[in-house]
Amino acid sequence: MAKDNKKVKKKVKVNIQVKRVFLLLFSLGIIGLSASAFILYGPWSWVRERLITTAMTTMSHQYLAQIFFDEDTINEVMANNRVIEVDEDTNPDLINIDDQKPGTKYSSKYEKEILERDKGNDLFKVIRINEMTYKGYLVAIYKPEKVKIGVTTKLGTTGQSVRVIARNNNARVTINASGFFDPDWNSNGAIPHGTVIKDGKIIWDYEDARVGGGFVGFNEDNKLVLVRTDKYSAINKYHLRDAIEFGPFLIVNGKESFVDGDGGWGIAPRTAIGQRADGIVLMLVIDGRGKGGSVGCGMVELTQIMKRYGAVNAANMDGGSSSGLIIDDKIINHPTAGGDNGLRNLPTAWIVTD
Repeated sequence: MAKDNKKVKKKVKVNIQVKRVFLLLFSLGIIGLSASAFILYGPWSWVRERLITTAMTTMSHQYLAQIFFDEDTINEVMANNRVIEVDEDTNPDLINIDDQKPGTKYSSKYEKEILERDKGNDLFKVIRINEMTYKGYLVAIYKPEKVKIGVTTKLGTTGQSVRVIARNNNARVTINASGFFDPDWNSNGAIPHGTVIKDGKIIWDYEDARVGGGFVGFNEDNKLVLVRTDKYSAINKYHLRDAIEFGPFLIVNGKESFVDGDGGWGIAPRTAIGQRADGIVLMLVIDGRGKGGSVGCGMVELTQIMKRYGAVNAANMDGGSSSGLIIDDKIINHPTAGGDNGLRNLPTAWIVTD
């Protein structure tokens, strides 16, 4: 009988401990939910704005915003966070490619980083971007005539990673370019949004991504042109030899686009391309989502980086899991997709050949 009493007491004691643990976990859960609700729906509007804009500009993570917020709230936030682009087309006369003059005196440390070339490399130079919340790489290309569009060899069927596109073209430097149509969210990367021009010919034409911008490409004089026009004028009027359609435009003729809020793009890995007045091409890739110790950046920071390094014209390229930088067959940045070493399949890339 004594043994039975001991068993009952022990069982009761265990049950009490289990209940206490359950109550503790339940309480912590309630506290966590309350804290989350306070953060998401409380007085700090920037938290929900960052969550909504970051999620809604991805292909596969929009549900993160849709779980917590209704359609009206999402639409309101997106309307208050946008990029108002410069209403001009590129003036190629502002670019003088013969004006590259490395010297001993520079107007800023950024100018020195660009113009002071690495010994034995007259094609490009890699500059590390290292800010408090975002990190990445800026590549200065000294020969704009070497910058071209590379595409997947299975255009319209299957995309390829930027490293594969680089290998197929024997490219020294490669970054991702336009966005792509992906109805099943399977990251096939086969169908580029908009028109793709290569060697002066239209090789692909599809509906644009509706992200602002327009044609981003190099003309026959190797000058970067940002223009809103139709595909025929892109070739016959603006003489684009290699171009894609994407955006938004960040800088046009030295004028920065106005960014309302965070631009509606949130914080994520980013890619951009630009050109200085001396013709030097700037290829920028910013890491994000915690990779490489970088949170990522928005349109404001992307524009600021391009501006400080002297971009006269600059445009945003596809970002997020698409952002990738390949140099001499090595992955330089910290890509966030789940494919080839973090790289996803894409239709187009900017390539630099010898």
